Amino acid sequence: MKSRGFTLIELLVVVAIIAVLLSIMLPALSQAREQAKNAYCLNNLRQMTLAAETYIQSFNDSYPLAYDTPPLAGSIQYSNAWDFSTTTDWSTGERKVVPGLLWQGQTNEKIQQCPSYSGKNNWLDDPYTGYNYNTSYIGGNRTEYGVQASARIGQVQNPGQCALFGDGEYRGGANKFMRSPWPGTLDAGFSGRSGGTQGYRHLKRTNVAFADGHVVSWEKRCTETYPFDKINIVEGTGFLSEINEVVYDLE
Repeated sequence: MKSRGFTLIELLVVVAIIAVLLSIMLPALSQAREQAKNAYCLNNLRQMTLAAETYIQSFNDSYPLAYDTPPLAGSIQYSNAWDFSTTTDWSTGERKVVPGLLWQGQTNEKIQQCPSYSGKNNWLDDPYTGYNYNTSYIGGNRTEYGVQASARIGQVQNPGQCALFGDGEYRGGANKFMRSPWPGTLDAGFSGRSGGTQGYRHLKRTNVAFADGHVVSWEKRCTETYPFDKINIVEGTGFLSEINEVVYDLE
């Protein structure tokens, strides 16, 4: 006796069932993938806090500068940032990128890449990007405002409430300098606060590492700042709080 094949209707039913199953499974698989990326990101940020602790022990209880451009040394220009440092030889045009001040020149550079950020860096030739550093209160910046020392660990009165590193992102791409919504002690003359917002790219949350070493996925997204700058804060980016005192300052 010959076996009977599937009829067209039966095939259509099977295809429809498969399509329904895929529509149910794909969102769950996508969410699981994003959760895995989130865990990877949190681990990266945790590694940064450990590096900060090591730096503090080596440099008189002070945090690393966020950015520093020393005077030219012959034909060599140094651009030292907390994550990556770049040397440029103006006589040849050659650039060399090495792990930055936080890492004291040594690390697995991929730690500086957020797995959920796919955009390009917007800073010299950095090979990896996606994170920023509290430049309003923690990391000093000699380039913008003259000699500005970074905060010392003893000045951080509530380490569990002071953001140190996070997912940096603004309307132009990645940013490596975290800014509070209003001027901080180390960037009082800086305008354009929206340039230092956080990216809410982990299932509508942003990851933050605090000065005491703990890391969290932060849900609250704020856009309050100067009116002229508020319009520059796009969907998926924002500040961690409406005021500096919640998570940015040292108190």
